[in-house]
Amino acid sequence: MEPWQEMLMENQDLYQERQKGKPPSEAGAARIELLQKGSSLNHGVEQPEPPGEGRNAQEKGEKLGQGDTPNQETADPTQQMQTGISRAGPPEQEVTPKGQDPGPILNHPVLDGDGNTSRGEEMPRVFQRGAKEEVEPPEEGRREEALMGELSELVQQVVKRSSWWERHGIDDCIIALNFLILPAGFLCLRSDNALPFLLGIFILGIVHHTITVKGSHLASHNALTESKSWGKVWAIFFLEVCSAFTAEQAYYNHVKLHHGYTNVIRLGDSSTWKIPFLNRYVYMFIAPIAIPVLTPLVALGLLKDVELKTALRTLGCMFLGLYSHYWLLVNVSGFQSVWSALICMLITRSLLAHPYIHVNIFQHIGLPMFSADKKPKRIHLMSLGVLNLPRNALLDWSFGHSIINCHVEHHLFPNLSDNMCLKIKPIVSQYLKKKKLPYNEDSYISRLQLFLHRYEELMVNAPPISELVGIQ
Repeated sequence: MEPWQEMLMENQDLYQERQKGKPPSEAGAARIELLQKGSSLNHGVEQPEPPGEGRNAQEKGEKLGQGDTPNQETADPTQQMQTGISRAGPPEQEVTPKGQDPGPILNHPVLDGDGNTSRGEEMPRVFQRGAKEEVEPPEEGRREEALMGELSELVQQVVKRSSWWERHGIDDCIIALNFLILPAGFLCLRSDNALPFLLGIFILGIVHHTITVKGSHLASHNALTESKSWGKVWAIFFLEVCSAFTAEQAYYNHVKLHHGYTNVIRLGDSSTWKIPFLNRYVYMFIAPIAIPVLTPLVALGLLKDVELKTALRTLGCMFLGLYSHYWLLVNVSGFQSVWSALICMLITRSLLAHPYIHVNIFQHIGLPMFSADKKPKRIHLMSLGVLNLPRNALLDWSFGHSIINCHVEHHLFPNLSDNMCLKIKPIVSQYLKKKKLPYNEDSYISRLQLFLHRYEELMVNAPPISELVGIQ
């Protein structure tokens, strides 16, 4: 058994003792006392150095081993919890220095290899641990920084050797093909025969989820293009017109919180997917049908405190997308009544809603969760808190590799497209296994059985907090 596994088991025992009101065992008490006395584990938040310029930053492995994180202005958790509003806009890019190859790198505000903010940004005050002086990271911390840097170097080499077609073209073509087959889906719905009609439902359902899940996901990470201007356009188009959601809130919740603080309690712990008052069978098999209705309603609720021009833009885009779908069903597919068209919209937009919900909870919930001030370094955070599912032709096409079978790779390198995540998968898996780090994989059926069996523990009760003593 690896040291990180032993420590996880020990801390689970401590958590259970605290829950039962029992005093901790001698070993646990000793560890707690060590933490309270200000051991090397109780260090302050490290202030990151400004990222290097030109090739130096790439040589240190700081370009790709990054995830987006909130800055102090846009992502103070206390402020966001009070207002429920994001101040962040859709993804933006930095200007590339003259003479430097922009490459495939997404230039959002990012985390360094250790999960700290770069570009001189400070972590939100709620996460600072009150140290008056900067403390040098312990030997283990430096070792893990080196691991993330080494892995980033390996991935950077693959990305540099990849063409534009591999970095963006393949995924762009998949999305374009879905738009091209849309007319066939609407025309099939004109048929009075059951088989063509059902084929039309299937086509529209697959196209809808490919555009709204795969397209919106890549757009939120600006992985569809290397152009700053087009990145903003695609983010608004896929998130607001096609998905009927607000681009700002999607960017904040997914890119900044979920990726910046993966499996950190109250931030990126996937708790937004939990609905504790629903029983397991209603949640897993009936509730997903309501996603097409709930999504725009939630979006409307999030617009109440945003700037007026942003709210008007989002409302206009949402109306354009929903009305266009309805208009095509009436005027192209030949639906005679409003209700028949609306029911068809509901069916096609919820065709893959069940696996969409399942995948989002399977890949994080049930894995180790951490408190904000005791989270491990980035490479441990992502290897412990993320899980890959097996390849599935339908879900790979509709949701993308970065959501299904390359989710670990996506969380380690969120700026890469689906095809690039698939290309670096062998490198990442072999490296983590070689360094004796976790590389979580499980089947869809296995996770479904687990959640049905342990629904109360995983989806209703608060998760236990893991502390990787001796690793952080």
